[in-house]
Amino acid sequence: MEEQAGVVFQFFVKPMVAAISTEVDIKKGDKVHFLGATTDFVQKLESMQIDLKPVEEVAAGKQVGIKVKERVRPGDKMLLIRT
Repeated sequence: MEEQAGVVFQFFVKPMVAAISTEVDIKKGDKVHFLGATTDFVQKLESMQIDLKPVEEVAAGKQVGIKVKERVRPGDKMLLIRT
């Protein structure tokens, strides 16, 4: 089951980092699905930062940088995969 966890509002090419506005609490190790018009991949959350400081968990309503394995685009959804 997937639930919307956030939306991409910016993407940084060189470090491959997506800036996300979160809608639910997320934590390192969670499995997420990035989905958009041309985006569709699943990955585990392994590196997250707020204000350039590493974090293990992020509360809903925060903005966070997440290292991604593929390009994402503003407006893409980040879905949390619950097992």
